[in-house]
Amino acid sequence: MPKTTFFTRSFALGTALPLMLATPGFADGIGLPDEEQLAAQMEVFLTDAPGSIYALQPYRNSQTVSSEDGVEITLTSMNPRINSWFILEVNDPEERRPAFYHLENSAPDVWQLSLTGDGDDPAILIENDDDGEECAPWEGRRRTELSDALDEGFPYAPICDARIYLRNRVSGSRTSREAIAEFLRENVIFGDSLVNLIKGTLYEDAYLETAEEVETEDVGAVVESLGQANLSRFPVMRASPGFDLIGAEGGMEAGSWYAVEDAPGIYSSVMQPGQIHGDILNRQGETNWFDGIENNANVYLVAFDMTHFEIGYELGTDHPSFGWSSRPHGNGRDWRIDGPDGIDSPAPLEMVGMLSPSYTERVAATFTGGYKRDHGAFRYGDMATFNQGHHYGFLVNGVMLSRLWPGLSTIYVLDDGTFGMTTWTEELGEELLPRLRFARQNGVPLINPDPETGESVPGDRVRQWGPGNWSGSADAQLRTLRAGSCLREVNGRQFLIYAYFSSVTPSAMARTFQAYDCDYAMLMDMNSQEHTYMALYPETEDEEWIEAEHLVSGMSSVDQRSRGGTIPRFVGFADNRDFFYILRRE
Repeated sequence: MPKTTFFTRSFALGTALPLMLATPGFADGIGLPDEEQLAAQMEVFLTDAPGSIYALQPYRNSQTVSSEDGVEITLTSMNPRINSWFILEVNDPEERRPAFYHLENSAPDVWQLSLTGDGDDPAILIENDDDGEECAPWEGRRRTELSDALDEGFPYAPICDARIYLRNRVSGSRTSREAIAEFLRENVIFGDSLVNLIKGTLYEDAYLETAEEVETEDVGAVVESLGQANLSRFPVMRASPGFDLIGAEGGMEAGSWYAVEDAPGIYSSVMQPGQIHGDILNRQGETNWFDGIENNANVYLVAFDMTHFEIGYELGTDHPSFGWSSRPHGNGRDWRIDGPDGIDSPAPLEMVGMLSPSYTERVAATFTGGYKRDHGAFRYGDMATFNQGHHYGFLVNGVMLSRLWPGLSTIYVLDDGTFGMTTWTEELGEELLPRLRFARQNGVPLINPDPETGESVPGDRVRQWGPGNWSGSADAQLRTLRAGSCLREVNGRQFLIYAYFSSVTPSAMARTFQAYDCDYAMLMDMNSQEHTYMALYPETEDEEWIEAEHLVSGMSSVDQRSRGGTIPRFVGFADNRDFFYILRRE
């Protein structure tokens, strides 16, 4: 199959450019580069292997100033439109090599960053509509604000009166008691001990649950706005998520939605694939049949009314990584370059695996992202043999970390907070690249709209283990613990639905999302509760810390406990896995 280019050349040099240009200058922060520079950077970005983390950022722009003693300071905005991530380079002629620092704007909607004072006390100028402040964290004879922030070793070390965070290289949590204990002692304020560490990766039916049915219809209040899933029967089930629900004191009616206590805009539901209506299950040629185990395997779902929330994405300290997956072969892997984008490291950027402290007070939920890099590419089928094996792409705070490939399921967020879920295309990339803030690809669709009817149908690879890259066990047993997400629109209102399947195949996932009337659905991760972790943080009066409530109780073992209380994963300490976070709108 011929190679599909990432974007067309006309996008780099044609009519899309004027829409993005801003007048060069730094009075209001570092703006976009001029037309000539932008065209040149876009041309490199569109090559097969850009070869550096800088080359992957076509909108980047830099400013350089020098001090009287010859110290050269360069501040690079990795994406001026998003205004979040910066690289500070300090080149002191008395040092052997320049020093690089990954800075994060603590409030990109508020603060504009630039350099000032060329030849006379250079500094970072931090300004908004009302005032400005100069900060030179590199200054000092023996100790500087930057060196102190590095020595603290926190994932986010505040500098410049906490208007900026230095992102530090840290070790994310792993399934090693000693490694996590050491990390917590050195990096986490809230405690120095841990318990109940998840024991490892368990496969297939290790987390299978099957609930008893209750012989009463007194289930309390049902959330009417989301209606009921399309099931053949609606038994009241004793199964329930680890949240307090309104109106579910006597159990949960299968397929119905219940509001989560102290969590406005969040709802929960439970069902089993064997309960899905025959009108969906009996459609020929779309999915495989279910076996008896997955028929009775509990599925727990959480719906977020995105009217009330924003969604963001952050990489883990280790996953997904940047080099080659071992899976692609033939034309799907170019051994002459370090990775599918020509890099095997994001340096000098630092991936910290933790929510920014700026968002802690607003966080409503977190859940793990997607496959590790080694699993996040194709070994079998056509997609393994071109476009570098279709390594799943990802983008954080407007910074392209691994390119987005056509044909892959993608969650994305734009600069205005617009949220979407779709199969990526070249045309979509051309349209949205200038505005992307977050994006994460993970395989091929579970369900997507039929191009002719608009009806949501199973993806054309749902039944194909290898070409769909569904993973599972080494002998191609598809049934295992899995998590997925879908996008549903109800009366013009978007809902993001996250679902935890205790033991299913992709076919059962697709049918479940159809039963819940989703518009589009995709796989997230699989095989253990660590990899499918999901936690809510209800609104409480406790201002000292936040407590996590988990979709499934066993997920709490991934959090850590100390004398001061529970330390939630992704929020209270760095983790090695990538994750999504849901924030309450301000």
